Amino acid sequence: MDIVRDLAEIKNPLPKAVITIGNFDGVHIGHQALFHTVIEKADALQGTAVAMTFDPHPMRVLSPNGHPPMITMPDQKAELIAKAGIDVLICIPFTREFATISARGFVEDLLLRHLGMRAIVVGNDYSFGRNREGNLPLLQQWSKELDFEVLVVDWIQGANGNAQRISSTHIRELVMGGQMEDAKRMLGRHYQIHGTVAGGRNRGGRLLGFPTANIHLQDELCPKQGIYAVTVEHGGQTYKGVANIGYSPTFDDHLFTVEVHILDFNKNIYNDPIRVNFIQRLRDEIKFNGIEALATQIHKDVAHAREILSNL
Repeated sequence: MDIVRDLAEIKNPLPKAVITIGNFDGVHIGHQALFHTVIEKADALQGTAVAMTFDPHPMRVLSPNGHPPMITMPDQKAELIAKAGIDVLICIPFTREFATISARGFVEDLLLRHLGMRAIVVGNDYSFGRNREGNLPLLQQWSKELDFEVLVVDWIQGANGNAQRISSTHIRELVMGGQMEDAKRMLGRHYQIHGTVAGGRNRGGRLLGFPTANIHLQDELCPKQGIYAVTVEHGGQTYKGVANIGYSPTFDDHLFTVEVHILDFNKNIYNDPIRVNFIQRLRDEIKFNGIEALATQIHKDVAHAREILSNL
């Protein structure tokens, strides 16, 4: 997949471009449905499957104090869109100046003239242009006048009879509530965090018999405090593990940490990048009456995690 970060890089219109546009935070199964339709249409036209997104998220420019935490950071979002099979990702630097472009100018000047759009794939609530003045009926009206096709992809509902539509907002709520299995059904994959293994407080192995990797997070959206069964990706390999998110109340040091005990693992991975996939929340983080009681509980957590992860 080619990634375009400046529209000036595109000197000529893309061949028979089929475009979908959005923030695509989370790259959830609703977004994936848009990409699938884009790819199908581009294949039929022997054209180019294109996704257009924005960096930073428009809310960070237009409402800098009211934006939500991102589900996927830009590099991970690009990686997931590439896996979906898109040919070209256009990542537009979003500014207040860009936000003043009229809906008509956005379609006629940018999408049609500059990018060579032949078809656009949208959801039925799509809006665009200055103050969101453009909408689906207007887009369909212009498509007849300007000779392009509009393909509308219906909302995808939640699994298990849940009537709520799949959305980035709902996924954030699930992750922050520790509902990792429900989040997975909407994402189409386990929720994942990225980070670098940092120096910890050197007590997991020394005091408890369970050495942990202390993660310096790169992500903004952190799951609810508690203990989780996880898998850990490092060096091209995937391992099983148990993660603790919170303040380690038994030690009373009031420092927020994300720590992972990787099962059956004894490598030195300080300063290495790792990815952690959250499979299931096991329990709340609670304060124990001493280190021995905590160590006993961790043994139970590890056994519980092994049981859950044995089914993957």
